[in-house]
Amino acid sequence: MSKITDEILGHADENDGIEEYDNPLPDWWLALLVITIVWAVGYAVNYHFVSDHSQVAYYEAEMEAAATRWPQDTTEAGAVALTDDNIAAGQEIFTTNCVACHGATLEGGIGPNLIDDEWIHGGEIEDIVRTVTEGVPEKGMLTWGPILGPEKVGKVAAFVYSKRLQEQ
Repeated sequence: MSKITDEILGHADENDGIEEYDNPLPDWWLALLVITIVWAVGYAVNYHFVSDHSQVAYYEAEMEAAATRWPQDTTEAGAVALTDDNIAAGQEIFTTNCVACHGATLEGGIGPNLIDDEWIHGGEIEDIVRTVTEGVPEKGMLTWGPILGPEKVGKVAAFVYSKRLQEQ
């Protein structure tokens, strides 16, 4: 590039009469380009090496915060214990939320029978807690975990499990 401004390069024949000038870029524009490149390199070095930011660390921090806010352990403090109080409370919760599909006697209807020997998703108390918590959306069962919470899910599981034990 030359420092001479307004020099015509002579490409008008090839470009339908449009003239092209060989003007240098303004100094402020070149300075801004250099500053941007230096800033990008400095930022990348700081981000990856100096301050030790990483997507993995952010992900792990988010998962830890989520585990603190929404604990996944549903077997806490007697929530699934087969006590008379838990079974009675579970029966009330079952009557309110589950009778429409599983029937008042737990023999099924829209939903499967809960007192027979054949269980689709497992008949142990942990399996019942998991099924109630996660639901079975492909079969039409809601995900009850966020609706009821871990304590009520455990009580419903205790009620269903106790009824299953009585029928065997």
